[in-house]
Amino acid sequence: MTIFSNDALAEQHALVTGATGGIGAETAKVLAGMGAAVTITGRQQQKLHALKQEIERQRPDASIFVHAADLKNAEERDELCAAAKDELGPISILVNSAGVSGGSVVERLTQDEMERIMEINYTSTVLLTQQVYQQMKEKGQGAIINVASLSGLRGTYGNTAYAASKFALIGFTHSFALEAIEHHVRVNAVCPGYVETEMALEAIRRKAALTGMSFEQQMTKAQESIPSGHFTRPQDVANTIAFLASSAADNMIGESIKISGGSVLR
Repeated sequence: MTIFSNDALAEQHALVTGATGGIGAETAKVLAGMGAAVTITGRQQQKLHALKQEIERQRPDASIFVHAADLKNAEERDELCAAAKDELGPISILVNSAGVSGGSVVERLTQDEMERIMEINYTSTVLLTQQVYQQMKEKGQGAIINVASLSGLRGTYGNTAYAASKFALIGFTHSFALEAIEHHVRVNAVCPGYVETEMALEAIRRKAALTGMSFEQQMTKAQESIPSGHFTRPQDVANTIAFLASSAADNMIGESIKISGGSVLR
């Protein structure tokens, strides 16, 4: 049996946040294709149902539960965790993929923008994880994968607010991993560079504006900074997440896996 076989995650229940984004959607598809029952959540109900239908076309026997939620809202987090457990059983895999980009150079940052980025990328992720962790502890097993970023490992120009939120998520991953493994729950993170998603394109637009380049110039510069010559695909990240969720990664604890096409080498 390989880790990507159609029953590698049989009898597992995965919760994927940010499932309306590129990485979250691809992750839900891969996990369902490996036999996991999957709860998908995000703020756009219509997109979630479209994703459910797409997964069911690919795998007609898939168990997919849709529950829209704003993870900044404590009541909606509570309802999400309870509804997912009632529908598909205790959650044993959590993929924290919800996130936003944003920010500017320090002198232009506002308190509202900093708090918005930190609340979505870090605070609400930790608070949701707290709740799901209780279900995993009761079951005596689990895997938590946080979608961080290369920006959680190194700073870049005009990126202080976003990088700070992802550095915080990496710090949480490392520290929480030491607590969670005592209950047979593995906690790891993936750290993609530029990914072929709308969020990445928005980041390039923002950086172009900060540096005075055109979007096309900034895009070319970003691509040239990657030894592989191209952005990471959402499926590349999803496959890495699936590996971390599987038994093949049983001794991976508190890791921060870079997926950058080699850009960290330059």
